[in-house]
Amino acid sequence: MAARRRIPCDLRFLLIPAAFMFIYIQMRLFETQSQDVDRLGSPPLAAVVIMACSRADYLQRTVQSVFKYQSLVASKYPLFISQDGSNQAVKTKSLSFNQLTYMQHLDFEPVITERPGELIAYYKIARHYKWALDQLFYKHKFSRVIILEDDMEIAPDFFDYFEAAASLMDRDETIMAASSWNDNGQKQFVHDPYALYRSDFFPGLGWMLKRSTWDELSPKWPKAYPYIRLSISMAIYGLIAFKTFLNNIYTYWDDWLRLKENHKGRQFIRPEVCRTYNFGEHGSSLGQFFSQYLEPIKLNDVKVEWNAMDLGYLTEGNYTEYFSGLVRQAQPIQGSDLVLKAQNIKGDVRIRYKDQAEFESIAGEFGIFEEWKDGVPRTAYKGIVVFRIQTTRRVFLVGSDSVMQLGIRKS
Repeated sequence: MAARRRIPCDLRFLLIPAAFMFIYIQMRLFETQSQDVDRLGSPPLAAVVIMACSRADYLQRTVQSVFKYQSLVASKYPLFISQDGSNQAVKTKSLSFNQLTYMQHLDFEPVITERPGELIAYYKIARHYKWALDQLFYKHKFSRVIILEDDMEIAPDFFDYFEAAASLMDRDETIMAASSWNDNGQKQFVHDPYALYRSDFFPGLGWMLKRSTWDELSPKWPKAYPYIRLSISMAIYGLIAFKTFLNNIYTYWDDWLRLKENHKGRQFIRPEVCRTYNFGEHGSSLGQFFSQYLEPIKLNDVKVEWNAMDLGYLTEGNYTEYFSGLVRQAQPIQGSDLVLKAQNIKGDVRIRYKDQAEFESIAGEFGIFEEWKDGVPRTAYKGIVVFRIQTTRRVFLVGSDSVMQLGIRKS
């Protein structure tokens, strides 16, 4: 009988550590649940998607660049790779990263081109972009998406820049998208890492879109020629065909994006100093273009504290006054030897052009991009293209229509 009475007593002693263990487990569960609630209470700011196809070595370099800065803000910017097609090297490389989500677009639907001479690749790329953005906006329900490609490196303040841009886009519905790229972002044409501009020309090459905008665009997405990396075309066709392809790209891109019912007078935000660098060089014919326009691009190396900056000057109501003030203060020059004249003036200068041909001539003298489409030169706002010369001084190329739109004196 005595032995039987000792058994419950021993069990009671064993229950004490078990109770402490139970309390400890419950506390840890509560802590974990609280963290989950906190995480769910702060949804991601934007998904980041790297569009890939068949360049595993480039993809490796891009992902490493993104991880360098994204790992610190991974909860705000979940990372995806969207592969078009079944290249096994790209798939294997993508799946080797456990910090991101892999998506694969397999398109077996036959392509019927609409115009003679078109390549099926145009249609394939268009389908991939639409599929990927539909997946991220509608299946994963992100409110914003940042689109990168598999041949890009990013700047230290890339994510801070887009967080500031997101806030700006939420405040101003006239901003259609924000880009990290400046077509005239070569080292000799930029200076200020804090400077941002509005543009009527879509910059691309690392850009952010809101779901509300995609709601408009997705049903109207073209069968071919959406936003396509120009290096893809150059890799396929070489430098000789580049300008022809460029015209085709912007013809169809503009048909989609710049039509009044889609564009609705909205504009794009771009930086002076690029927050992405494009390293995608392919083939000997591309080398000339790459060395002239892409290799000299300045990738920002300054950690700008964007959350401490007031970007109110970029909103629609303020920007016209702000920008026109900069142009009015610039000293007008004209005639021949414009580059020499601009170099010999201490402050900013402005140069009038009367039409596209004259713009191309002046742009060629300075060495900036000459192309424009649908009446819009690259990087232009209200027909005005701005770039730096000799580090700090600005040059404004001012169109005839800009004079009336911004109230600039005819001089």
